[in-house]
Amino acid sequence: MPFFKSTGQPHDEFSGARPPRRRSLLLIEEDATARAVIARRLAHLNYDVILAEDGFAALNRLIGRTVDIILIDMGIRKLPAIAAMKKIRAAGLAGNASFVMITGTQDSASIVEALKAGADDHIAKPFDFDVLDAQLRHLCGRAEQIGALARHNAELDARIARRAVELGETRDALREMQADRARLVSSIQALHEEIARLSAARN
Repeated sequence: MPFFKSTGQPHDEFSGARPPRRRSLLLIEEDATARAVIARRLAHLNYDVILAEDGFAALNRLIGRTVDIILIDMGIRKLPAIAAMKKIRAAGLAGNASFVMITGTQDSASIVEALKAGADDHIAKPFDFDVLDAQLRHLCGRAEQIGALARHNAELDARIARRAVELGETRDALREMQADRARLVSSIQALHEEIARLSAARN
């Protein structure tokens, strides 16, 4: 399986500069030369790059693996880009990955179609890799914020559910106490009535 792992840039312990966190990326590009060039440049930008020549290969690459970004060339013909994106999502293989479409410079129709279909962003060829890197890292940061918010909401929902159970148990205990009190009052009343009856009988 083609896989490009970033070696990153050397860290200067005296400068305090740290390389950006390595991200994982799936590149779907049918042109072998373009695939190799893009992968090599992204590897230098601190990405671990997985390669797929078409949408079907991409589905196989994602089985048992999560990535941060799925970068798809809109020109792929075997399972076209939008269909590939939809299949990946329908198969539950996308996770929190952001989809970025590579389009032609003047291909505004494809850009609109991709964004309407649910792509997170696009970049037109020929592109500046520094700009692409900035876009990808922005998308990753946004995805992380959304994921954190979703986890927070899930935790809040769980706390609410637990509290509802606790309140339900408290209400049940209160109803049981009220029933016990009613039975006690009834018993005391019955005892008073029996005492009154016995007193009347002796008189």
